[in-house]
Amino acid sequence: MSLSIGIVGLPNVGKSTLFNALTQKSVPAENYPFCTIDPSVGIVSVPDPRLTKLSEFSKSSKTIPAAIEFVDIAGLVKGASEGEGLGNKFLSHIREVDAIAEVVRVFNDGNITHVAGDINPLNDVEVINLELILADMQTVSKRIGNLGREVKRGDKLAVAEMAVLEKIIKVLEAGQLASSISLTDNERDILKSLHLLSAKPILYVLNKKSGGAPVDTTELINFIKNSGAQYVEVDAGIERELSELGAEDKKTFRAELGADDDGVNDLIRTSYTLLGLMTYFTTGEDETRGWTIPLGSTAPEAGTAIHTDFKDKFIRAEVVAWDKLLGAGSYAAAREKGLVRTEGKEYIVKDGDVIEFRI
Repeated sequence: MSLSIGIVGLPNVGKSTLFNALTQKSVPAENYPFCTIDPSVGIVSVPDPRLTKLSEFSKSSKTIPAAIEFVDIAGLVKGASEGEGLGNKFLSHIREVDAIAEVVRVFNDGNITHVAGDINPLNDVEVINLELILADMQTVSKRIGNLGREVKRGDKLAVAEMAVLEKIIKVLEAGQLASSISLTDNERDILKSLHLLSAKPILYVLNKKSGGAPVDTTELINFIKNSGAQYVEVDAGIERELSELGAEDKKTFRAELGADDDGVNDLIRTSYTLLGLMTYFTTGEDETRGWTIPLGSTAPEAGTAIHTDFKDKFIRAEVVAWDKLLGAGSYAAAREKGLVRTEGKEYIVKDGDVIEFRI
């Protein structure tokens, strides 16, 4: 399962620092625009206490968590849709990811420059979103032009697509994201085929700074809520430092800084959900592992996370909820109590299922 979330934002808002905190992978994070030119990719473990409990339950030799892919993308500037800064390259990198983590700076620090001078979080978001919208307008307008001849011939598919394109262009011209459009399932399929930037789900990441002067985020949060999006708060600088410490040292450091929350874990979990992903488990003495699958996957589809052959060779699946398995005390006891179910090809896997496949 390979779905990715792109870390996006204006220059110097903490994107690369956040990426370093997420992945503990060294990428440049100096204090100047366009430091990040080629996107860096990191595979990040999804925090899940269920995995640890199952591993302890099975006395597993190895514990392997579910994972999510983050991509650190170069900073955007106003005019990116017209090629300003690293415009076209930046936009092409966003096109390749499945969702966007939009980093917004919500602190003042005279030692860290801001591309617009003053710190205005809502304005920063509006700049980024407008560039996505403008790029999409170019895409949709071009498609409308290319489709004209087929529409004149009365091609039914072309006529249907044109109707959707006209809906989309009106919304974009009104300065709204393509994701805000209300469409039928068939219309949504047409929207997906366009690979529009502003149709991607967005998670807003409010980057604060311990010791820095906070900025009023009331208008920004109201905007996010009204748009139906989600947000998380994180101190990328602190989380970057903490990422290199052991568990006990992290706890001590957090206490000293008064940073009790773990914004990075919230970011990872929320991003995982934003991508429409869930986790099922396999567990035993050799290994306990979390497997990443899309919500709504059938048992054979879920099996392909382990091996592609599982879909075609699937016979049945032995399924038990993770908490019921732990509560039973052993797999044998869970089976005796009727907690282990035999499921067929039509079974929709639930988040937290422990599964043993029969092929």
